[in-house]
Formats: sequence, C-alpha cells, structure tokens
Amino acid sequence: QFFPTAKGACGVDSYHCVCGSKTSSTTPAPAPAAPAAGPVPLGTAGDFVILTKSGISTVPTSDITGDIGVSPVAAAAMTGFGLIADTLSTFSTSAQVTGKAYAASYVSPTPSKMTTAISDMETAYNDAAGRTTPDAKKVNLNAGLISGTTFTAGVYKWGTDVMFSSDIYLSGDANSIFILQTSGNVVAGSGAKVILQADSSGGSTPLASNIVWQVAGFLDAGTTSHLEGVFLVKTNAAFKTGSSLNGRILAQTACTLDASTITQPSN
Repeated sequence: QFFPTAKGACGVDSYHCVCGSKTSSTTPAPAPAAPAAGPVPLGTAGDFVILTKSGISTVPTSDITGDIGVSPVAAAAMTGFGLIADTLSTFSTSAQVTGKAYAASYVSPTPSKMTTAISDMETAYNDAAGRTTPDAKKVNLNAGLISGTTFTAGVYKWGTDVMFSSDIYLSGDANSIFILQTSGNVVAGSGAKVILQADSSGGSTPLASNIVWQVAGFLDAGTTSHLEGVFLVKTNAAFKTGSSLNGRILAQTACTLDASTITQPSN
C-alpha cells in the first residue's frame, strides 16, 4: 500500500510504501487536441473569380466581379461575353465582367500566367481532397442530404452526392475554416442558400475565402440559389438562371452561367 508524503519540485506527489521502498507517481500529459483545419492555399489561382480549363460561357446578362480565365484553351472558349481585347492583346474586357478576362491564346506574359494558375488550381484541389477529419460525425453526414443543416468549422467528407433543397448554415467566425469534400456532385436546389452566421460568441461571421468545397464530380447551382465559398470542382460548374456565388469557381472542365452573379470574396 502506498501513502503520499510530499510533492516534488514538479508538483507531483511522492509516495512511500509501507515496506520502506519509495517511488513517485507521474500524471500523463493529456493528448494534444486535433489541430483545426488550416486554409487551403490557392496560389495564383486565387487571382481569379472563375478559372477553368475548357471554357466559360454566359447567357447574358451575368454580373461577374473579379478576373476570369481559361487555359489551355483559347479565348474563343469564353462565349457570350462580347470580349474586347486590350491594345496589347494580353487580356480582354466585357460589360459583364468587373475585371479582366485572360486566356492562354493571348500575348505573353499571359500564357505563362495562365499555365501557373491552372497548376495552382490542381494543387489546391489535391490539397483539399487530401485533408482528413478526426471527427467521425463529420463523415457522410446525413448521407449527403444536408437541407437545413448547420455546420461548424472543420473537415467534412462524403462518399455520396451532397444535395440541399433548402437553406444550410455555416456557423463560426472570421477565423473558422470549413472544408467540405465529396467524391460525388454538389447540387443546390432552386432557391436554396448557403447562409453564413456568427456562432454563439456573437462576433463576426465566417469568411467565404475560408470555405472550400472539394467536388470530385460536378456543381449544379439551381435557379436563384446562392452559394458561399471556393469551389474546387473536378469537372464542370453550372449556374442556372438567377443563381449567385460569393466566392470562386475553379473548375477543371467548364463553367456555365445563366444571368448569374459571381462575386469574388472581399477578403
């Protein structure tokens, strides 16, 4: 039997045995908390509000704030914009774009700029896809049927399509990081919205730049739907009539817009 005597310099009790031998106890250190998900670096892909490999099309009139770009395809793959080349042919402008339009077919240094941006987009996609979650509750949440769900910061993973026909909520603050991964598609129903809200601390709301959707399939934004975040899409992104996004579309095939509003994050 052991009895406590005095505390050592570290504050841990020393013990002695009735038989006269002496030992000391140690309290194991608590396991470190799982680190919060860090941001996904976008590199120069983050210079674009829409970036694709095979084209961007619009059914006018869309309203885009930020630069758009395509590579390795030529500028002809950006349709419906009525592009007007600048005097040096390094970029174009459009009445539907508050920003510039770039393509691999434009004059140097634009081709190199676009090659780097596409490479950075692919790197960002792989980074986001490789993130893991320590929380089993964040795996296959609601089997991908997430209408009405409130999300807190962290990494979420689905092996199914992710679909919502009514609003969903991302709750946190300006430092909260959300990474939502799916091996399928993301489908937002007509009128469905992603809503950012402050957590119980009552401070700032999450930032669209800190929300990353890694989509192995396609993105389908229904009519008048509203999305928030950076969409890293393996195939195509389709924004139907009146839909909107506060964030970025970085798609490895094409992006189609129909009188859509796409705005790059202000932060």
